[in-house]
Amino acid sequence: MEPKDTFFSRKLNINCKGDLIDLSEPKIMGILNITQDSFYDGGKYSSSEEILAQVTKMNNEGADIIDIGAYSSRPGAKDLSVKEEIKRLTSILDIIRNKFPDLILSVDTFRSEVAKEVVNSFNVDIINDISAGELDPNMFELIADFNIPYIMMHMKGSPQNMQEDPEYENVTKSVMTYFEEKINKLKLLGVKDVIIDPGFGFGKTIDHNYQLLNHLNDFRMFELPILVGVSRKSMVYKVLDLSAEEALNGTSALNTIAIMNGANILRVHDVKEAKETIKLTSKLLSAKADNWRD
Repeated sequence: MEPKDTFFSRKLNINCKGDLIDLSEPKIMGILNITQDSFYDGGKYSSSEEILAQVTKMNNEGADIIDIGAYSSRPGAKDLSVKEEIKRLTSILDIIRNKFPDLILSVDTFRSEVAKEVVNSFNVDIINDISAGELDPNMFELIADFNIPYIMMHMKGSPQNMQEDPEYENVTKSVMTYFEEKINKLKLLGVKDVIIDPGFGFGKTIDHNYQLLNHLNDFRMFELPILVGVSRKSMVYKVLDLSAEEALNGTSALNTIAIMNGANILRVHDVKEAKETIKLTSKLLSAKADNWRD
């Protein structure tokens, strides 16, 4: 008896400059924050030596993508000018591209001006937009012009106000309706490589986050890759009454659930542990598929 739908029946991929990245097995996006005030690793990587060491470490441990962010999006974070964001990214991307010319790089920005600069000057492969075009109406057209993969995340409000008492009648339905509208706009512009991110911790309570994780499978209806970023977030450490520094074990537990519910990309601070999580979960899912075939 064949299953109607299994994780391994999904033939999803993204096209990075002509190279197809197969997402039939989950991939790892390693986080590189070059900000001073990120909730977990702010200020850790300020020198070129520290940055190269961290990228080398993540690459050696199995990261498929490195996601670089210069604008802190933690709740209540201070705003940063476009000029300063570009300045921070330029210095870092120059270092990384010289050392790792073939590494798949993503830049975490919601500004089209920043996206344009990093793609043109440093051949950045993917744009990761926490606002899905909400904070910059020019972003969608820019992505269409560049024809590069685009991660769009759901966020209610902005980083400065998103956690001010967020409310939903039904958080899963609200986020799905949001994505449906955005996907239709992108399709009309001819954008083909879209990845959706439900935005855990962005304009959601802890209960909202767990409702979304529990219903992550529902997002497979869009037939697009799903990115999950729960790494060391408050939905882990507040439930466990820990700090972000102590939240690695809880992160691995939620990443396992995310994969079981259809995640294709895990955005993480800890690549080695995510790699192990994927290997074990994929083995479990493969055994489940084999049992159906028997």
